[in-house]
Amino acid sequence: MKDQILNKATEMFLTLGFKSVTMDDIASEMCISKKTIYQHFSNKDALIKAVTSNLLENISCGIDEIILANKNPIEELFTIKEFVMQHLKDENTSPIHQLQKYYPKIHKSLMIKQFDKMGTCVTENLEKGIQLGLFRADIQKELISRFYFAGMTSIKDAELFNPKDFSSKMVQSCYLEYHLRGICTQKGIEYLETIIKTQLNK
Repeated sequence: MKDQILNKATEMFLTLGFKSVTMDDIASEMCISKKTIYQHFSNKDALIKAVTSNLLENISCGIDEIILANKNPIEELFTIKEFVMQHLKDENTSPIHQLQKYYPKIHKSLMIKQFDKMGTCVTENLEKGIQLGLFRADIQKELISRFYFAGMTSIKDAELFNPKDFSSKMVQSCYLEYHLRGICTQKGIEYLETIIKTQLNK
């Protein structure tokens, strides 16, 4: 039952928002009593912590599998982007915004864990790209990895990127291209443009 509650809560939080969904909503959706939820999660904060930790763990495992496939580093970043967006229901900015605004401690803890994971992945991706001649050898890897994380965090801000004006998918795609064009060699840019053309033709 605990896993069922966790799965349903995850689905509802990502679709409607962490603030918008109440414990009553989850209980009603599952046709169970609210008391049943409290037997497994002491309060809404505990449930949100469990949901975000579980999400991060699942996404981290998926990213590890993508990296193990040893793809071209440019293709690897596009594959990770698609995987994460599918896992987070195209990453609607509203739930992330609500988490940051109404549950700042949980959001901050999540960002720290996410940076620990993402910083390592991006640095390794940069090193692989340099070795293959796709990324410039003179880039500051540690600094670029932080630029990338800061940008990925900022584009989830619903006030800066109102989803009514900018779809999450478009913003994510534009940001990834922006990042890559800043670090690619001519060889890398040619490969990047091949991927972009392929996606446009899908």
